[in-house]
Amino acid sequence: MRALNSVRLVPAVLAPVLLATLAPPAVAQEGGGGAAAALLAKVQGCKQISHGKYRADDGAPANIPVCGGKGVVHWKADLDIDCDGRPSQVCNKRTDPYFQPETAFQDSRGGQLDSAALPYVVVPGASKMWNHRDAKVWGGGLAAVIYRGKVQYAVVGDTGPTDLIGEASYATARALGINPHPVRGGAGGEVTYIFFQGSQVEPIQSRAQAAKVGSALARKFLAGS
Repeated sequence: MRALNSVRLVPAVLAPVLLATLAPPAVAQEGGGGAAAALLAKVQGCKQISHGKYRADDGAPANIPVCGGKGVVHWKADLDIDCDGRPSQVCNKRTDPYFQPETAFQDSRGGQLDSAALPYVVVPGASKMWNHRDAKVWGGGLAAVIYRGKVQYAVVGDTGPTDLIGEASYATARALGINPHPVRGGAGGEVTYIFFQGSQVEPIQSRAQAAKVGSALARKFLAGS
C-alpha cells in the first residue's frame, strides 16, 4: 500500500436445498445495488478487533479500526490504487512510480497477480495492531468491496504497510466506477471492505470463481442472524 494523492470456502457442489435455505433478503450478485445496501446494513457499527487504528494515507489521522463479528472482518476507508504485480499496459514503471513487479500472493502457477485484470484487495501487513492471518483473512480469501451502491467481489491479493489501510487493484477500482489511474485515481473514505473469514478462492486468479464464491458467501452472510 502506498499513500497516493496525499474462496474456496464453498464446496465444489453446493446442494440446491442449501441455496434455497440461504435465500437472503436481497440477491447478492456482483454489481447489484440491492446487495450493496443489504451487506452494508449487516455491518453497521463496529466491534473493534484491532489493537489500534489505521491511517488512510501518510500524514492522515489514525482513525480507522478493523471490525469483526458474525464470520466477517470489515472496515470503511478510502481506496488507493495498487498496480503491483504482473506488468501490463496500464500498470508498469512508466505509469506508476511506485510500481513493484510482485504481489504478496501468487497465482496457481506461481506467477504474480495481474492488477489490471484481477479484482484484488490489499490488507495491512501483519503487526501487533492486527494480523490478517490470525483473523482467518488469507491470501486468496474473498472480500466484497462496496462503493456507491456497487459491489465487487475480489480476492485478497497483496499486503501493504503495517499502519495504512484502504487499497485495491486497478481492476477492482475500474469495476466499481472509480478512476483506476495508479497516481491520479482512487476514491475517498466511503469504501467498505467486507472479508469472509476462512474463505478461499481457487484458483486465486479466477475472476469468475471469485464472483461465484462471493455471491454464495454473501447469500449465506445475509441469511444469518
